[in-house]
Amino acid sequence: MTPHTVHGKDAIALQLSDDNIVAPSREAKAYVLRLYVAGQTPKSLLAFTNLKRICEQHLQGRYEIEIIDLLENPQLARGDQILAVPTLVRRLPEPIKKIIGDLSNTERVLVGLDLHERR
Repeated sequence: MTPHTVHGKDAIALQLSDDNIVAPSREAKAYVLRLYVAGQTPKSLLAFTNLKRICEQHLQGRYEIEIIDLLENPQLARGDQILAVPTLVRRLPEPIKKIIGDLSNTERVLVGLDLHERR
């Protein structure tokens, strides 16, 4: 499996996998994703778990996840105009897209990431 990176809240990443210690690959990732959370709430953990599962199933090594905890860095919400958490922001490929919620509706997430067409 091609390595991918997970940045941000080490506790969330450590709880779910050891990917946070994998060295970033030098090749560009096809999908650059930011998950905005507010602490380690059950909803934040669920959103990360769901995102990780979807990425492993559908993007296999072609993604990078960055977790932004707005309790630690609230000023970062301005850049992506975050109004609710958890929110997933697809930075690349462009255009930028946002998905709000715990990402439990896999079909909705796949459509939001442009991996499936709307039915």
